[in-house]
Amino acid sequence: MRRLLGAWAVGAMVAWGCGSTTEEPRNPGVDENPTRTEDPPPQVHQPPPVVVAPPPVTEPPVNPEPTPTDPAPTDPGPTEPTPTEPVVTAGPWPDEPVVNYSSRYGLGNVRGVAVDDAYNIWLLDGDRIGVLRAGDTAPRWTSGVGQAGPGFGPDKLALGSTVICGGSAGRAYVGYHTYELDSAFIYSPDGTNFPGYNDPDPTRFDPVRYQEYQKGDLDVVRLQADGSVALETHLSRSARSNGPQDIGIRNTNDHHFDEDRSVLSCTKVMRGKHRGQVYIGTNHGVTRIQGTVYNSHRHPVWFKPKPDGGVSQMAGYTYALGIAPNGDVLIGNDWSIGVVTPSELLADWDRTSQTLNPEKLNSFLPEVNAEPEMDYWRGIQQTKDGHYYLASKEYGLWRMTIARRSEAHGAKVAGLPTDRLTSLAATDDGTLFIGTEGFGLWRLDGQQAPVHVGGVDGTVVRQLLYDPTVKPAMLYVLTNAGLTVIRGH
Repeated sequence: MRRLLGAWAVGAMVAWGCGSTTEEPRNPGVDENPTRTEDPPPQVHQPPPVVVAPPPVTEPPVNPEPTPTDPAPTDPGPTEPTPTEPVVTAGPWPDEPVVNYSSRYGLGNVRGVAVDDAYNIWLLDGDRIGVLRAGDTAPRWTSGVGQAGPGFGPDKLALGSTVICGGSAGRAYVGYHTYELDSAFIYSPDGTNFPGYNDPDPTRFDPVRYQEYQKGDLDVVRLQADGSVALETHLSRSARSNGPQDIGIRNTNDHHFDEDRSVLSCTKVMRGKHRGQVYIGTNHGVTRIQGTVYNSHRHPVWFKPKPDGGVSQMAGYTYALGIAPNGDVLIGNDWSIGVVTPSELLADWDRTSQTLNPEKLNSFLPEVNAEPEMDYWRGIQQTKDGHYYLASKEYGLWRMTIARRSEAHGAKVAGLPTDRLTSLAATDDGTLFIGTEGFGLWRLDGQQAPVHVGGVDGTVVRQLLYDPTVKPAMLYVLTNAGLTVIRGH
């Protein structure tokens, strides 16, 4: 959290909350994994790493969380009750082992796919949102909803749409991206300054800059009776009553900082006590959502030394998100990897307390690159046998082990035709599905070498979405050629 900045500056190197403004060494607000042509990309050959047992390391002390300066955790209104576990059925969709949904249902171009609790299939394509309901022969598309209403551009609410996640029955979440700010701090109307907020000066307030809060972020949308889609709300309600509640996503621990502006990934908790909650990865961290209330944010970070003896917090773009079988949240950004057990209360998600949010890992893989070099994680999963896997868009597939909270190690998994990977999905039968860029879908069963999965059109896997709440379970495979669903894993 921002109030921990002083503690970080004196050397505590294990932290998850938000300190100083992120330094991004590249063009901000740009999706660094655009769809490429179908020509196979060049392979990157790397020798398998020699894993040497590291010398004993004393874990650096963790600074106790200081006395909070923000309001006590209170939700600004009632939240939705935790849903009960549903009865598992086959669901309303074909139970054939492999079905090309694009050809059977005429889906057309699709950039993102999601499923809600009523098994409506949601589709995203630029400024269009589509819904395929059970019994329909084709989806119904709606354009210009929410952030997409004014069109896309630097002077609009967003530069474009990014991802879609399913929610409760008839609800979905749509993410957008925008440019980053040189400084994430935005003055409120009273004009008080960070960190004391005890020097009001209304002349500091800029109403035009204040509108930056509204850009990018996330829309909550609803399915209408006629199959069209309407905006329910632009996500704006923080889990703690910190500042205004109508200005989009901003830091829950200090509303003056608009650090999470672009949504790059999302995942829905499919089962367990937090079933139905949604996590989104952003340009700065991971925001947790329950219904229409959010907490922003948490992230694994590293600290770059500065010439003056201080440090800069380095929090990479979060493209990799996963939920472990036990409910842990798995995070992979461009530099770092994190594993955290989520707090019971949404309001506590951004707190760095080991009691509220036990952090199991905040590290990097030294076998891939040195810490200052980006690893470009695009997928993170834990399989049924307990192994962690990471997929990089440049460095291939890695099996990870956790040595201690601040230390992880990896071994590269051989056998894939490319090191350019896009996504991962771990299924209940122990299989790990691997999306590639240029070579389609692959799978890894236990310790066997990866094998190609037939029956899936397309060479570039854009998204893998696993739904274990139906039997046979459904794996949605979205490629540059359309949507295929595989059942039975």
